[in-house]
Amino acid sequence: MRFGLLEFLTLAGSLGLFIYGMKVTSEGLQKVAGGRMRTVLRAMTSNRFMGVLTGAVSTTVIQSSSASTVMVVSFVNAGLLKVRQAISVIMGANIGTTVKAVLFSWAVFTDLSITKLAIPIIGLAFPLLFLRTDRAKAWAEFLIGTALLFLGLEFMKQTMPRPSAQALEFLQGISDMGMFSVVLFVLVGTALTMVIQSSSASIALTLVLCENGTIGYDMAAALVLGENIGTTLTANIAALVANVWAKRAARSHLLFNLIGVAWALLLFHPYLRLIDRVVTPVFGGSPYNSPEHIKWALTLLHISFNIANTLLLIGFIPLLERMVTWMVPAKSEVDEEYRLEYLEGDIPLSPEVSLLEARKEIAKFGRLTHEMLQMVRELLTAKDQRRRDALMDRIAKYEQITDRIEVEVSKYLTKTSTEVRNEEISAKIQGMLGIIGDLERVGDIFFQMSKAMERKLDDRLWFTPEQREHLMDMLDLLEQAFAVMNRNLDVDTDLIQLDEAVEAEQRINHKRDQLRRWHLKSIETGDYNVKSGLVYNDLFSSCEKVGDHLINVSEALMNEA
Repeated sequence: MRFGLLEFLTLAGSLGLFIYGMKVTSEGLQKVAGGRMRTVLRAMTSNRFMGVLTGAVSTTVIQSSSASTVMVVSFVNAGLLKVRQAISVIMGANIGTTVKAVLFSWAVFTDLSITKLAIPIIGLAFPLLFLRTDRAKAWAEFLIGTALLFLGLEFMKQTMPRPSAQALEFLQGISDMGMFSVVLFVLVGTALTMVIQSSSASIALTLVLCENGTIGYDMAAALVLGENIGTTLTANIAALVANVWAKRAARSHLLFNLIGVAWALLLFHPYLRLIDRVVTPVFGGSPYNSPEHIKWALTLLHISFNIANTLLLIGFIPLLERMVTWMVPAKSEVDEEYRLEYLEGDIPLSPEVSLLEARKEIAKFGRLTHEMLQMVRELLTAKDQRRRDALMDRIAKYEQITDRIEVEVSKYLTKTSTEVRNEEISAKIQGMLGIIGDLERVGDIFFQMSKAMERKLDDRLWFTPEQREHLMDMLDLLEQAFAVMNRNLDVDTDLIQLDEAVEAEQRINHKRDQLRRWHLKSIETGDYNVKSGLVYNDLFSSCEKVGDHLINVSEALMNEA
């Protein structure tokens, strides 16, 4: 097949059409679901079995495991799915893709083209564009995107240079070396699918090789196993520009299929003989002796392999999650170089999902400022000078991190706001901007408290046991306020507990008033040094200011509901 400049540009255009169709489909789906997207996904993946069912059904509908897994990766990147939930969906996608193998095996279906569905889908969607409701337009966007995705996928398959059956006849000469040939054919199947970018097309080509008598049943089975590995490339390519969680989800697809191929190779010949015992009585011939029956054996192999692999590993999803976490570690520790986890990817998303990403990052921001409280508490009681120096350096570094988070999340939200024409979403963006401002201010206050304690040490000032006890009581109240705020950041808006946040803030204010009266009285009676008393006053007053910012966060979250 000739592959010149024109063919290359056609392939690039087909890829662009596929990616654009996927983007439009995803955005349309997100707009249709609106704010219920996370709830829907949570219900669809409420347990590992529902996740498998979701993956199987969605892949059966769109007949592309690559498109399904790429979509899952984008959802993980957006923070809509956890890695553990994504693994179960990917398992289901592997089962769903076997439907096409059945269609290929039936000659009457071999001419089925998804392009025949694309134009009618656009015809169905076109009238919806002229309706006034946003929901109708969102459905139109979803349908048109789906049609474009189908067209792009079909054009890619037609344009992608692929080896012909004649070109692969050399395989006949390397198929008689025992288990080494089996492993070699697994690698060939993997490479073949990576080039063609379609496991279905690879299986179709494998069937042609079998029909021509180029390879036998056992080598064809090895090719099919390898094709299951090669199909994982698409999701891993999509994850290159995504965050660490999406990379882990994509890597889980590869790990899942590698483990499956490993056990299938260990049981290779008994496994094939078991399939032969099913195919021979049902279809009237053995795949070992009759090339025309190999297609049924390979179809059964493809289906049974993916179902058996899912049943085998579905109980080990937590272990798979730990393995991919080890394979794709976080880029760095937060103390060394803080990086946004949910907003760092370049996968384009709709404003609705962008806000969910930002909400995840803000929740993490809240936990980070909470860590600063623990540092301040330890700094107040630390006696070793080296430990105090280390704590003050760490608090200073965290303060810089909070500044950077505010800038990066603000830029992200501002960019999102330019694409929004919805007043409700614009109001949510303004609320989030206020929240990150409050959290950044909390980081500043903790830093200022550390500098006040540093001045106290430099001037050789000391707190009385009562002063130290009162400050620890104030920090305990802040601990409670942080717990309420972080819980509110992690839950949906309808589950926010504003009453608890108000009560925590009122306790802080009451304690501040008590300490202020006690402080003024102690100064009058000369119970302690005036200079240390000023530092003491700054510290408990700063704690009250932190409490003000924490209640601001919960109130802003409540206003989003």
